[in-house]
Amino acid sequence: MTAIHDPEHNGLPVRSSLLLTFIVIASLTFAQQPSPPPNDTLHSPEITTPGWVTFRIYAPEAREVELAGGDIPDAARTNKPIRSDNGVWQVTVGPLVPGAYRYHFLVDKVRVLDPHNPATSESNSDAWSIVCVPGSEYVEMMNVPHGAVAEVTYYSTSLKRVRRMHVYTPPGYETGSAKYPVFYLLHGAWDTDDAWHSVGRAPVIFDNLIADGKAVPMVVVMPAGHTGPFPDPTVRNSSSEPRRDEFVEDFVTDIRPYIENHYRVLTGRKDRAIAGLSMGGAQTLNIAIPRLGDYAYIGVFSSGIFELGRTGGLNASQQLGQTWEERNKAMLDNKDLKEGLRTFWFATGKEDFLLNVSRATVDLFKKHGFDVTYEETPGGHTWINWRDYLVRFTPLLFKAGRE
Repeated sequence: MTAIHDPEHNGLPVRSSLLLTFIVIASLTFAQQPSPPPNDTLHSPEITTPGWVTFRIYAPEAREVELAGGDIPDAARTNKPIRSDNGVWQVTVGPLVPGAYRYHFLVDKVRVLDPHNPATSESNSDAWSIVCVPGSEYVEMMNVPHGAVAEVTYYSTSLKRVRRMHVYTPPGYETGSAKYPVFYLLHGAWDTDDAWHSVGRAPVIFDNLIADGKAVPMVVVMPAGHTGPFPDPTVRNSSSEPRRDEFVEDFVTDIRPYIENHYRVLTGRKDRAIAGLSMGGAQTLNIAIPRLGDYAYIGVFSSGIFELGRTGGLNASQQLGQTWEERNKAMLDNKDLKEGLRTFWFATGKEDFLLNVSRATVDLFKKHGFDVTYEETPGGHTWINWRDYLVRFTPLLFKAGRE
């Protein structure tokens, strides 16, 4: 660089002086910058190879860290997170079946969400971090038209309080005027109306099935099945009368009327379906069978009539001579209504703790002349199965007369 001498600056090269000053200041500033702490550059979770996931958390003062997750197999969690010298705990688990997995860390026995993962899922009393393992044909987000999911707040006149549900509308709903069939999809115990949306991946499943021509466009309603703290308030007490089934009251009095008044849905029997998993499967039967003329499609995932699987004595309803079968005898023996039921579909995993309940329930309905489809699949009481059941059940809905 050519120096320019200025007599007013005692002959010093001005440009060189300024450049040297800038370099010195920048060097001092850079030298004073500490290296970023491990927590600032941490990445978790990370899909390393297909089916394998690495989880990390910065906890330099922790004595013990564990990974917990409902559907992550025990075999995949055999190795506990290991602490490195920089205070980061890390563990890699797998192989995992493609799908969504809830998890959290236990840091010195304290439940902690993954601080570096913004994706979460709600349950009835907790929140979870969630990771999606790619590779599933219908559970993975694809480049297809997408519907919308709304969190709908409504006032329950039967329960006298504000409640929430999730509602899926198919691609094109907002810009059109057509009416759609409606599918009520219920979650299981401990969960909320967010469950089918987040860990269940239901909107993604519907988008992909509709785009592939395997399902018709439909409105899907995912309500909150709990009306209070767990256990469910439908559990009977020692009095001479069973408790109110608050969810059924809310569903019949408020949820279904709200949907039919606020959404463009068809209201004939052939345009209405209902299904649920576990607790939601039992609720499905408690809603649909007494109102069999309202539903043409019924699905029960990993569930059934719970009292059929109880042992160790009679429950309150049996002591009163009012079993589920006896309370619903008129509908169970109504030949005309049974003929209008187009799909009655059950599925349960062979390792599911409710397997015998499902079998006994299917036998009861077959005894009363229902045309029941029942499948037993590998696996247990997990979202791995329930997402698969939704993929298999949804294409059966609303196809008659629309081919």
